[in-house]
Amino acid sequence: MKPGHHAAPSDPARAGSRLSRLGGRSAVIGVPYLWLLLFFLLPFAVVMKIAVSQMGAVHPEDVVTWQDGVLTLALKFGNFATIAGDPLYLQSYLRSIEYAAATTALCLFIGYPFAYFMARAKPSVQPALLMLVMLPFWTSFLLRAYAWKGLLSPNGWVHDLMVGTGLDQVLVALGFVPAPGQLMNTPFSLVLGMTYTYLPFMVLPLYSTLAKMDLRLLEAAQDLGATPWVAFWTVTVPLSKAGIIAGSMLVFIPCIGEYVVPELLGGPETLMIGRVIWDELFFNNDWPMASALAVLMILLIIVPLAFFQRYQAQSQERRR
Repeated sequence: MKPGHHAAPSDPARAGSRLSRLGGRSAVIGVPYLWLLLFFLLPFAVVMKIAVSQMGAVHPEDVVTWQDGVLTLALKFGNFATIAGDPLYLQSYLRSIEYAAATTALCLFIGYPFAYFMARAKPSVQPALLMLVMLPFWTSFLLRAYAWKGLLSPNGWVHDLMVGTGLDQVLVALGFVPAPGQLMNTPFSLVLGMTYTYLPFMVLPLYSTLAKMDLRLLEAAQDLGATPWVAFWTVTVPLSKAGIIAGSMLVFIPCIGEYVVPELLGGPETLMIGRVIWDELFFNNDWPMASALAVLMILLIIVPLAFFQRYQAQSQERRR
């Protein structure tokens, strides 16, 4: 071997290095897929199995039976046909989407200015603002919902304040409450409770996106003659689109299947799909119908997730 020359790696060494990289990549990719398999696909398969089974005296019957050398597969799809033909179930789904969309819009309307203020605050103040956003999580979810029940009931200070200022009359005119002073068990109390509950899930993604924004882009827009309002709509809002979508998904998806807040703050006219599933499972003891409703709700949730994943993939392609 001549001086100054290095020996090329042997083929076994190259193969071992390649296998090591492939193994590391497979482990990184395989762990999330294994997590989804164990905690999403398998439970979903169990629920789907119950949804197409026949309800017995105590528990659902097996869909696969072996008797006298004959393998029988009995699938019942009548529950899905019942859901499609019963206005109660369809209205519950539509009402759930309606209230979830209203809650998402309110959270965005309230959370965006707060997240913007947090991102533009002094670095020494930002940790305290973040703590204020996460402070409600230190209290039980159930206690917070019960607190709003007391605040909106007669003699509660929020109720008395709204009645004293005439805001309840405005809510009556908008159709949010049926009568003046009746704030509880209405669409208003339901949306208010869910907005309060899920507002931090909107603020945190927005803050994370706005804090990383390059402020020199705003300076460039102002140098080109754009007013602060025009610069906000043409620069800040488009650059924060990822945070808006992420926060909207984090609010909209759990709101569809919400049960606790509608149970405590809602009423008969605010019946959502989470309460319908509860009634079918625990009051009617109809496991297959409850499972069929849950399967359709999961599919309803997967649709916006698919759009979000598609948006992320398109954004990554544009950056490349």
